[in-house]
Parts: sequence; structure tokens; C-alpha cells
Amino acid sequence: MGRVTVLGSLNVDVVTLVERHPSPGETVLGRSGGRLAGGKGGNQAAAAARAGAGHVQMLARVGADEAGATYVARLAALGIDTSAVSTSTTAPTGTALITVDEAGENSIIVVAGANGEPDRALVDEAGRLGPGDVLLCSLEVDLGTVADAARAAHASGARVVLNLAPYAALPHDVIGLADPVVVNESEMRLLADSDLVPESLLVTFGAAGARWGTDGVDGMPVHPSDLRDTVGAGDAFCGALAAALASGAGGQRALEAANAAGAAAVRWVGAQPDAAL
Repeated sequence: MGRVTVLGSLNVDVVTLVERHPSPGETVLGRSGGRLAGGKGGNQAAAAARAGAGHVQMLARVGADEAGATYVARLAALGIDTSAVSTSTTAPTGTALITVDEAGENSIIVVAGANGEPDRALVDEAGRLGPGDVLLCSLEVDLGTVADAARAAHASGARVVLNLAPYAALPHDVIGLADPVVVNESEMRLLADSDLVPESLLVTFGAAGARWGTDGVDGMPVHPSDLRDTVGAGDAFCGALAAALASGAGGQRALEAANAAGAAAVRWVGAQPDAAL
């Protein structure tokens, strides 16, 4: 079984539950709220660990603050290797402001903090991966670090899974080496507008499931029985996908595992289960 290394963000999610989202200029009362572990990178690493990946490594940056230290300790308690997580001396741990309505739909504002700083040490760590290993990247962190880490991991023989979220333009060679590029419907439209279609593409459709490419293997539709919160469902999908691919699963089996993880993730509030910080 190969290793799963996740390069991505670690955020403190400040979550508020509301009856409905406010209109511009409007104030609404929240029903409840809290500080939870989040960030696409942390969510994906936790999901890979839940999916049974043999070794999960986190590549990320946090601030020299209590929030960052608490989050890193939480990941370590989940069995995730945090030895390569670095600490910024100039920026705080990232923050996300999240509002979730009673239908489970969310709006999110992310303040990158330490996530947005370049870090050559993370690139070097990605270059230590080898055949059978998987590097999973997302784009809430410095894009230059993502591009260089993807190139380094690919050159060393590892498989690169690129979650193109939040959508940003990356060099064509980085898009081309990913296997697969994972996008949702809105990200797919932005990618299509760029006239760049990856050779290996996985498109997610929320509760309808996912599929490989434009006419590849169809995913099994997801029918969550008690949807509470959609925050982190896509990250759970990606983490489980990476874990399945690192275990040697083929496309269909990996897709089924990812769909199941995404469906499970909407059944708790927050991007991760039991994620209070």
C-alpha cells in the first residue's frame, strides 16, 4: 500500500448555523456556532485516514499560535504524520468564516494566513515520495508551492491527484501530469473556458455522484438520508479517493469509495467529525 501525502490548507472554521443566508446589508440571528478544524488540506488528510490509508502525511503551514498548535495535535491524534507541517513567524493560522443554512447549504470566506506563504521545504518533502505513493493537492495554499510540489512528486514516480479548488489557473504542465484532476461542475466550466481539458479528469456532481471524464465510468448517485451540512463533502471525497488509489484500487472501486465518503460527510456539522478546536 502506498502513502498518501496531502498538500493543502489548515484552517480554523468559524461556523454559524442559520435559518437562511442573509441578503446584502441584512443581519440574521444564528442558531449556534463554534470553532472547528477545517481547511481543504486538513479535511482531506483526515478523510484519507478515516478511509484506512496506511500512512497519511500532512504538508501545510500554520501560524505560531494556539489554533495552529491545537490543530496539528489533533491531526497527530488521528494518526496523521505532521512532522513536515511548518510554522510561520509572520502570519497566523488560516481562518474560514462559514454560514450553513437549515437546508445544509453553505457560504464560505477564507482568510489564508500562513497557508498563503510559499514553502520550499514542502516541495522537497513531496519530492521524497515514490512509485505507489499519492500526492493530493488543493489550491487554498500558495500556488507556486503546489505547482513545484506536483512536479517534484511526479518526477519521483508518485501519482498526483489535483483538486482544482478553489479554482485557479495553474501551468499547463501541472494540469497535464495530474491523474486525475478533480473538479465540481462550476470548476469544470471554468476549466473548459480556459481551453484546457486534462487527460485524466474526474467531475463531481454533488448528490448525483461523480464520473471519470466526460463519457467515462459513471459514479453511483449519492442519496444521503439525513443531510445536515455540505461543508467538507468534496474534501472527504478527495481524501477517500486518494486513499483508494494508494491502495491499488482501480477507477471504479476508487470512485465508489470516494462517493461513499462524500455522502457520509454531509451527516455531521462541520468539515470533519468531532472537529471542535
